[in-house]
Amino acid sequence: MSQSASQAALFYKDVASSGKVWTIKDNGGFPAPKNGDGIRAMPFWSSKSRAEIIIKTVKAYKDFEPVELDLNTFYNYWLKILKTHKQLVGINWSGKKAVGYDIPPDHLITWIDKIRGT
Repeated sequence: MSQSASQAALFYKDVASSGKVWTIKDNGGFPAPKNGDGIRAMPFWSSKSRAEIIIKTVKAYKDFEPVELDLNTFYNYWLKILKTHKQLVGINWSGKKAVGYDIPPDHLITWIDKIRGT
């Protein structure tokens, strides 16, 4: 299993268990860099410690702070905004370049519906 696949599997497991996701922000707002295909992706992590590691590891994020989101806010607000803006969701990015899977918001909307039984 690749590093990105491993991080994605942990994301699903951790979020299903805790009901929380984490992102990061600074005075300028929330990051949504373009990926290799030129599409913006906003990063989310399954734990505060994962977000803090990126802040410590990635120079571009050194002035950011972790932000906790409950699953309802993530589902009802963030995923819908990202879908409307045709942006992707970065899940559990890791490493010095903050890389991982970037997936369409619809994938997470469907997954959350499934774990909620709706």
